[in-house]
Amino acid sequence: MCLVPYLSPEKFWWVGFAGLASPYIIILLLFSILFWLIAKPMWAIILLFVLLLGYRQVAVVFAFHYKTSFSEKKDSSTIRIIDWNLRGFNGIDQNRNTKKMVRTELVQSILKLNPDIICLQEFNHSYNTTSHPHNQANNIELFTPTHPFYYFSKDYRTTNGYAAGSIIFSRYPIIDSGRIRFPKGESALYIDVRKNTDTIRIYTTHLQSFKFKKNDYENIDKVENNDSAALTASKNVFEKMIPSFKKRAIQANVLKDWLSKSTHPSILTGDFNDVPNSYTYFAIRGNRQDAFLQKSFGIGRTFVSLAPTLRIDYILPDKSFIVKQFELEDEGLSDHFMLVADVKKL
Repeated sequence: MCLVPYLSPEKFWWVGFAGLASPYIIILLLFSILFWLIAKPMWAIILLFVLLLGYRQVAVVFAFHYKTSFSEKKDSSTIRIIDWNLRGFNGIDQNRNTKKMVRTELVQSILKLNPDIICLQEFNHSYNTTSHPHNQANNIELFTPTHPFYYFSKDYRTTNGYAAGSIIFSRYPIIDSGRIRFPKGESALYIDVRKNTDTIRIYTTHLQSFKFKKNDYENIDKVENNDSAALTASKNVFEKMIPSFKKRAIQANVLKDWLSKSTHPSILTGDFNDVPNSYTYFAIRGNRQDAFLQKSFGIGRTFVSLAPTLRIDYILPDKSFIVKQFELEDEGLSDHFMLVADVKKL
């Protein structure tokens, strides 16, 4: 567990699993320390020493700030940023009629919070109005009345004008933008905006996911329920996870290099598809702040399926900012929570 921040899964694939297991190992150690403190104090001291060796892991799992209510009224001196994986505008309800309303509900959930910057993953849009005469996939125009400036990665494209990827919308004019291409998978992107006399860079990214399909979730259920086929099921799941750990490590290193070259105060957002105890998180975060750790309390998961410890979406301002507010919003419209942060330039 202590080695996770330093060993890349690109070469040491088992580190990826150690990162996922870290919250449970930490909780087990805490309970063990309490038990041995009564039964045999010397063992408690040894376990406490082990826990202290992994202090970096403990520090990113739990936020210890008293939770205050989020004020929707925004201070004009701050920048309000929203980060959200939209799940392809498909929603999580299987009812066909309900799905038709998801697009507008997603947009309304975002715009009611009056954000300055909107960073979205699994965004899609159709440039072909002939294929979609009723503008059912003209998703960019849902935001441009209030956020006319945007930059779209368009990582996936089809010949009929459909594009998908990550996008950043801004109330402020964009004076520069660019894509950071990864060797495999989607890209990261950034925009430079001007607020008063400051030029601020906003990054967003969507790193390699496990790409679990229906049969993968069924295999996970078999493992959790100690099904007779659990051994085969767990083997299938692990074999699918290992390549994703390696690809994310490569992407993290590319993004880390790009972040180090920025000459502007910057804020990084995105769906890393990895927990805070991962090599991915430590490599990308560096000495940045984590808005959740600065202003929240608890573990703070952002992905609603599989486990209660999956905080995989982030807003990470550099030290040029102070985090004034942070909130996780569960709108029930995606398999990810929406992240909202108010930050102020120092």
